[in-house]
Amino acid sequence: MQQRSFVKNLFFLLFLNLLIKPFWILVIEPYIQFKVGNQYYGEYFTLFNFSFLFAIFLDFGLVNFNNRNIAQNTHLLSKHFSNLITLKLSMAALYIAITMTAGWLVGFNVRYLKLLFILTINQFFISMVLYLRSNLLGLHLFKIDSFISVLDRLLMIGIIGVLFLGLLPIELNIMSFVYAQVIAYAITSVIAFFAVLKQTEDFRFSWNWKFNVLILKKSTPYAILILLMVFYNRLDAVMLERLLPYPEGAIQSGIYAKAFRFLDAANMIAYLFSVQLLPIFARLIEEKKSVEEITKLAFTLLIVPAIITSISCFFYSKELVSLINKGTTDAAEVFSILMFCFTAISTTYIFGTLLTANGNLKQLNTMAISGILINVLLNLILIPKFKAYGSAWASVITQFFTALVQVWMAKSIFQFKINWKLIRSLIYFVLGVIVINYLSFFISNKWILNFSIMAMFSILWAFITQMLSFHSALKLLKIK
Repeated sequence: MQQRSFVKNLFFLLFLNLLIKPFWILVIEPYIQFKVGNQYYGEYFTLFNFSFLFAIFLDFGLVNFNNRNIAQNTHLLSKHFSNLITLKLSMAALYIAITMTAGWLVGFNVRYLKLLFILTINQFFISMVLYLRSNLLGLHLFKIDSFISVLDRLLMIGIIGVLFLGLLPIELNIMSFVYAQVIAYAITSVIAFFAVLKQTEDFRFSWNWKFNVLILKKSTPYAILILLMVFYNRLDAVMLERLLPYPEGAIQSGIYAKAFRFLDAANMIAYLFSVQLLPIFARLIEEKKSVEEITKLAFTLLIVPAIITSISCFFYSKELVSLINKGTTDAAEVFSILMFCFTAISTTYIFGTLLTANGNLKQLNTMAISGILINVLLNLILIPKFKAYGSAWASVITQFFTALVQVWMAKSIFQFKINWKLIRSLIYFVLGVIVINYLSFFISNKWILNFSIMAMFSILWAFITQMLSFHSALKLLKIK
């Protein structure tokens, strides 16, 4: 029942997100970057990633803690909601102060600091939406959460569309782009607030020192994990801009942003798996039920498209980058390497989520610290010589290291048996997808046709190698 429910809710969530978010990431954002240029978009991308580095002070692990806690103790929603909303508002002020101070200390100029301030407001609303969604997920209100998960992008597309058509006397540039995000995130957070409020028995703004200190203590391990993972996921663009001389650093950051955009779009799918899985894992663990079958199911459902995507992006890097970026291919080399991160990140979203649901934060934090050290060291070595391309390699190595460590930890903690059949199928599948991609270039002189045929044969190969199963899929989707 848990498996069937997971698949049905996941498909609904994927349908809504694939309907809206790829259009934003692969159409709207490339258009903005094309309009303003690599340098100015690179500055925005650098500051956007910088604003993430201290976002831990906005959340402090409350989202993961709350998701797991509400899933296991739904009766606590009314009690926790009133207090945590007030706590998050207080944390927002602390976050903005810390981020702006850090920006000043690293040498950002006035123009950078102005944009950074607006991005911190964005981060506050993003954090608030994620917290509110954690309550809906904890209550297993997946359909309501699914609509809210796409609402911000839907609103942003509408606002940018109005500016693009010239219906308002406002120039479409980086600043108006960021202001559009503020408006969309703000509206989404208000709607999400009322969606959660409807599920509570009583709500009032209140401040309880004893309760807040207790919650922060419980969520501290989650906070440390998030902080560490954000650093090794978001440092690349910041280090590119800071380690290289101006404007080369901003330009390289802009090129990296073009490649990262595809990875960000792909990661959306992996992230959707994790937000669905966390409350399910948490409840199964609380009820002392086995998580092995649903872990295998989630892994195979996600790793198949991840491997196909990563390998095909390597073979078709120039064509895909040119298609999205108005014919320019300056990010193709970076893109061909960076997209391998998707396979590693997909693995992390499955096994990392399982370990988080089980409360193995100490082990995950140790892993994340190792990830940061590897990432920073590799970036320091590779960026001065290879620039954005070197940073892409640093990301791939770091992501695969942390992913494999999490698989090993999950196997040890949950005592999973080594599934040699799955491992053999995985190896055959990877080798087959590589061959299919290579042969696809000889089909015709139209790359889109070749790419489409490659994708179809790769999916068929997944069933032939038993990475996917028609029988299992039909069984899970059947409604009794």
